[in-house]
Amino acid sequence: MTSDDLYLPRGTAASAEYALDIRPERAGWTYSALRIVELSPGGSHTFITGNSEWIVLPLEGGCTVRIEESEFQLLGRDSVFAGASDFAYAPRDARVQIASGAGGRFALAGAKCERRLPARYGPAPEVPVEQRGSGTCARRVRNFAAADAFDCDRLIAVEVLTPGGNWSSYPPHKHDEYRPGEECELEEIYYFEIEGPGGLGYQRVSPSRPGGADVLAEVRSGDAVLVPDGWHGPSVAQPGHAMYYLNVMAGPGENREWRIRFHPDHTETTGGYR
Repeated sequence: MTSDDLYLPRGTAASAEYALDIRPERAGWTYSALRIVELSPGGSHTFITGNSEWIVLPLEGGCTVRIEESEFQLLGRDSVFAGASDFAYAPRDARVQIASGAGGRFALAGAKCERRLPARYGPAPEVPVEQRGSGTCARRVRNFAAADAFDCDRLIAVEVLTPGGNWSSYPPHKHDEYRPGEECELEEIYYFEIEGPGGLGYQRVSPSRPGGADVLAEVRSGDAVLVPDGWHGPSVAQPGHAMYYLNVMAGPGENREWRIRFHPDHTETTGGYR
């Protein structure tokens, strides 16, 4: 795939129902998916999960999520920069309705899966939040659906907050081949929001194999980058404008795990990963 296929400026991957609609078929892979639905006050959206599991994650605003016979009230948040949000997990082969009295924007992070797990609620206070790195590599990670934080069949999803002027997703790393105990194969989506008007950031993906993914993108709110393979990072935030990104990952491994390899040219870098 070319750089034009992997960098998706805001609006270029929209559909009739979604402001962003990245399906496995659109991405040219098998598992990972991400949709952004925007609801006006009093609006609702219904979808069938099909052969995928999904997490409904408020980006701005709150909502009610009905999954078959279960109902969850999501308080949500004012923005992705305000803090962690509560969320709802929807299993495959289910009907889901999202309704919002005040309106808002909601991410649907999905992954093709085999097992049908129960519908569940994820409280915001239980989201593991960690500080990684130091100095200009400092950032905050919300591991709401990390492999060791919330049970899914294949889906892995986290949020990263990078202060203005800092680097994250660094050192560059990859997870595009299976090496037992060392690396697993995961397709990944980066979805970006930048704090403040006119803010921007930069995302780099460099080839790990001949003809592999090669992207250097100037990203703004609503943009996305696909990572089918390759070394990804750094993610660079403009000074004065914090950067947010939502990572959605899934792959073919028998075990749901996140194992990565660092780029050998950057292994002496200090400041911590991601």
